[in-house]
Amino acid sequence: MHRPSPIETQLATELAEARPDLVPGFTAELPGARAAVLTRLWRALAHEPLPWVTRRVRGAHSLALRLADGRALHGPHADPYATDAYVTAVRLDGVRYDDAARLMTDLGWPHSAGFAAELDHSAASLALSRADREFPAKKWPGRDWEWEQRVVDGHPFHPNCRSRPGFSAADQLAFGPEHRSAVRLETVPVAAGDCLLTGDWPDELRDGGRLLIPVHPWQAVHVLKDGPGEPWRTAHPLMSLRTLAVPGGPHVKTALSARLTSSVRDISTYSIEAAVTLSSFATDLAARTDGLLHITRTLGAASANSPDLAAVLRESPEAYAAPDERVLPVAALATTDLPGSPSWLAEFTRLTLGVGLRLLDLGVALEAHGQNLLVVLSGTGAPLRLVYRDLADIRLSPARLTRHGITAPGLTGRLVTDDGTTLRRKLFGSLVAGALAGTAGSGPALATALETAARDLPVTPDLTALLEGPLPAKALTLMRLTPQTPGDQWAALPNPLMPAR
Repeated sequence: MHRPSPIETQLATELAEARPDLVPGFTAELPGARAAVLTRLWRALAHEPLPWVTRRVRGAHSLALRLADGRALHGPHADPYATDAYVTAVRLDGVRYDDAARLMTDLGWPHSAGFAAELDHSAASLALSRADREFPAKKWPGRDWEWEQRVVDGHPFHPNCRSRPGFSAADQLAFGPEHRSAVRLETVPVAAGDCLLTGDWPDELRDGGRLLIPVHPWQAVHVLKDGPGEPWRTAHPLMSLRTLAVPGGPHVKTALSARLTSSVRDISTYSIEAAVTLSSFATDLAARTDGLLHITRTLGAASANSPDLAAVLRESPEAYAAPDERVLPVAALATTDLPGSPSWLAEFTRLTLGVGLRLLDLGVALEAHGQNLLVVLSGTGAPLRLVYRDLADIRLSPARLTRHGITAPGLTGRLVTDDGTTLRRKLFGSLVAGALAGTAGSGPALATALETAARDLPVTPDLTALLEGPLPAKALTLMRLTPQTPGDQWAALPNPLMPAR
């Protein structure tokens, strides 16, 4: 019988105080949550270039991993594109493990202890999210944030899909979008001369010679530690947790200096400086897609010269949907019946790949994962066009832009590269190995959709690379186990269109 971990016990204790009615559901959801996290970890162990795994041996019914220290791990075959929790246990030298945290602890690799704590928190938080979920009604939500509240399980492939260290049970209930709470944003006044400001800053966020910077209440208490700010507007948290939708107003991206999934979510000075320039450039470029892509414009961005006290105001994606249409993040498609139709999935794949490859050819690689990429659906569910938000991690190729007679924006730094591998990794890793795989739910379904959609797409070197080579995906577990290595690290996943060898 599984013994609860300290984090599971802690969350259960906190939950008994905050929402005692959820304790039975939390307990009941723990086994499934552990399996979901273990499945994501097994995918990483099976496919990422981990230096502690020296060989992978495919048997008739299982997969064996030979470790550098002589031990062996055994588990089921690992479909890198599957979203079901199909791994309930693996065996390390014959010992059964049914949770990812205990397995990672006993593997004993560098930085295993810290990563194991994150995995433990991920499973416990996931159980809490599932315990409080509302099962989707047949009627689709009417507002954009209601779609985001349906994404209960978080990242479909990251073992830290729900890791929120530093967040108590009460914090998660108050601030997690899946718990459907409204959040009262606060503001901190800063002398305008001490701020970096790009774009327009609304009058309601000005006080004489001071800018009022919206602050997430968790940030105000745990990071700024100057006490609560001035109450401003009530807003609804979106999937990223730190971005919130103000009813009738903008989406507000706040600094939230907590480690969520992998990264600490502050807002860099570089992002503030580039925000409006990127927005204007990307909006103009999207016009070359014949109305199939819209960019949510950045209205204004401000920082008190600190990544811990900054905010970005963006227009709502609802601006690009007619009254009889729905706009939703691609991650929320898995909460509908739409991906179950092969013809619908092929049509959606054709739309997203066509737009993504068109922009890549022009010189812009979108980070089009299921959170940043949204789709506009007709009243009958047909995918009509796309909306993209949050340009902070796209990549621009001056050489490709110049080839098409497009003047590159005056930006330098990490956003700018002409390296083809880097550009393709950015798009393919987020869109195909991320958004499309998460929507399809399995390798076979993804393969069918890609094969069908590709017949109608222009043949370019980028499309050929996608269809004939390994599929890049961020090596999310390797990155957590090698924090001393800066930047993204990558895995080469088996192409779903090519038979396994």
